[in-house]
Amino acid sequence: MVREQINFILVQNRQGRTRLSKWYTPLQDAEKHAIEKDVFRVVATRDDAFTNFVEFNMGKHTHKLIYRRYAALNFVFCVDEKDNELGIYEAIHLLVEALDGYFGSVCELDLIFQFNKVFNVVDEYILGGKIQETNVKKILNKVKADDKLTD
Repeated sequence: MVREQINFILVQNRQGRTRLSKWYTPLQDAEKHAIEKDVFRVVATRDDAFTNFVEFNMGKHTHKLIYRRYAALNFVFCVDEKDNELGIYEAIHLLVEALDGYFGSVCELDLIFQFNKVFNVVDEYILGGKIQETNVKKILNKVKADDKLTD
């Protein structure tokens, strides 16, 4: 059965600390931590000469890690084996554009200290492992409207 969805999103710094994790596949906390370590090991040691797409075994199934490096952060999406690599590669960039649009220029400290706002942006973009909106302006307008309600 092909589900074609995003299984999880991780943003990790160069030291391997996870600054954002969003899981769309139910797993135990111990499994999540083990996966985070494995993802860091795979992505951090990968030579820049190789592609940003890596096969990744998670339990019984093979998935793909698709990642992009922005400054000191690695944005990693784990998707099903049949998903479109280039589509997800661009989806990562769209997420970074949305975060940049919201924070001015997103940095690691934004992910740490304003994580609730980061999750609002992610949730407007991806819901249940499926991309819901690809227009950055619409994403930002919805998040800013939510901000007005909570302020």
